[in-house]
Amino acid sequence: MRPESETKLKLLSTAIELISESSYGSVSVDDICKRAGVKKGSFYHFFPSKSDLTVAAMEADWQNGQPYLDRMFSPQTPPLERLRQYFDSKVECQSSKQKECGKVLGCPMITLGAELSTQDEKIRQKSVEIVNRYVKYYESALREAIEEGEIEPTNARTLAEELFAYFQGSMLQAKVLNDVQPLRALRAGLERFLRVREIA
Repeated sequence: MRPESETKLKLLSTAIELISESSYGSVSVDDICKRAGVKKGSFYHFFPSKSDLTVAAMEADWQNGQPYLDRMFSPQTPPLERLRQYFDSKVECQSSKQKECGKVLGCPMITLGAELSTQDEKIRQKSVEIVNRYVKYYESALREAIEEGEIEPTNARTLAEELFAYFQGSMLQAKVLNDVQPLRALRAGLERFLRVREIA
């Protein structure tokens, strides 16, 4: 018999996987249980609803990815290089998913927030919370870039929010086109967006 913790983790990972491949509205509890190999009764033992599972799955997905972000945005890496490497990694990730699924899947957190922002407040709030966490990574890199004179002095938080919006717009465009090309343009776009200075 599968331990309870393993069953719960399987439901969490399967939910994100299925919703990313399709949409929240098109994925049922039955679909999740079938893919996860879990009985429906076990599902409701852990989660009162699909919405509650989704919020928990979003948090679990963030927790799984956070060590990767910590490495990518390490203070040992020059600040703007952190962003360049992050954008490059997203090209690789989305290209891999496209080969695997036949589709550019985009960012599940933003997709969920956009799909359900007027329907499910818990999911909308979790999307906002996760977006703010991402923005903090951007902000830390941009603040150091400003301190080192690589970009013009400005409000680092505002700039981080604008840059994240640019990144997510590119991600959404790639998803709609089913083409990673908009993501390949992120590096050059970053230089234009920030008006990066040449350091003597």
